[in-house]
Amino acid sequence: MSSKNQYHISRNYKFSKNAASKPKMDCETILEKNGFKNLGFKQSNHPSSALGAIISFFGITKGLFLLPRNSVFCMQYPLSKFFGYITSIVLIKKCKLIIIIHDVKYLMGKSKDLKGEMVKFNKADFIIVHNESMKNWFQENGCTAELVRLELFDYIHASEKHASLNKPYDVVFAGGLGKEKSEFLYSMDKLNPSNYTLKLYGNGFNVADVEQEDSILDYQGVFSPDEVIDKIEGSFGLIWNGNALNECSGDFGKYLLYNNPHKTSLYLLCGLPVIVWKKAAIAKFIEKELIGITLNSLDELDALLANLKTEDYAIMISNVEKIKAKVASGHYLTQAIKKVVEMV
Repeated sequence: MSSKNQYHISRNYKFSKNAASKPKMDCETILEKNGFKNLGFKQSNHPSSALGAIISFFGITKGLFLLPRNSVFCMQYPLSKFFGYITSIVLIKKCKLIIIIHDVKYLMGKSKDLKGEMVKFNKADFIIVHNESMKNWFQENGCTAELVRLELFDYIHASEKHASLNKPYDVVFAGGLGKEKSEFLYSMDKLNPSNYTLKLYGNGFNVADVEQEDSILDYQGVFSPDEVIDKIEGSFGLIWNGNALNECSGDFGKYLLYNNPHKTSLYLLCGLPVIVWKKAAIAKFIEKELIGITLNSLDELDALLANLKTEDYAIMISNVEKIKAKVASGHYLTQAIKKVVEMV
């Protein structure tokens, strides 16, 4: 099928200091590089939710009106306000529908309605899912679309950053630092590690919850998705969620069994090898590419770092550099989209 026949519709992405909109904006950039034409307004970043919703509505309406019959249409999920509107018009116009998954609400614990969400997914002909674990989950729960794996989120940004090797190691943790998502951080001092400190980047950090005087937690501040790359300095990036040190627990922790956290790509872009829970879906990729350390419990981390050979760390760093170049250029979505287009 020729690329003349491939479309998407851009919309307003509310700009925020957390990285929520960055993956979706990057996906649009990569789609356009791959011959998907935007039928809506230009991508915008109005901070007002009300104004943003109006811009998105009119842009989407314009795009759906212009969408040719029997063409290929790609959209991103979740898109709560406009999902039904877009999919019904796409169906009427007999277009092939591709959905790129960012988050599954049921798996996140944000929705109890598995059937309802699966009905939405089954409107698609093709779905780009995060990884093998998520693909299996979709199949087990009655998804009828063709499923293609992404492997890793891209993160479009020219980065000259490299890991800096300090002893004790500087382990970076970026993301929501509040108790809801990252309660485990406030118990890290109990492990009394001597081989690493934790450098924290993000919002929601509560100094009052840090009990120890000489804490290993070192708060660096909150920055936008593009600024944070220039600010991050460290030797590793940590992916962990929930309130427990010995596993990733709670809804956010369980979600790691299926999703590709966007912060994986952020760390790799900064040149950092990744430390992650062994049961996380992304752990297989980290192990296969030799770009970090997987562990069952955070109480293993101190000994693992104490015994890490300089040459093993150097191998990780050089592998990270290879993946970093792919992430920064949109390689992963490009290969997934190419697969889908071949199947169409």
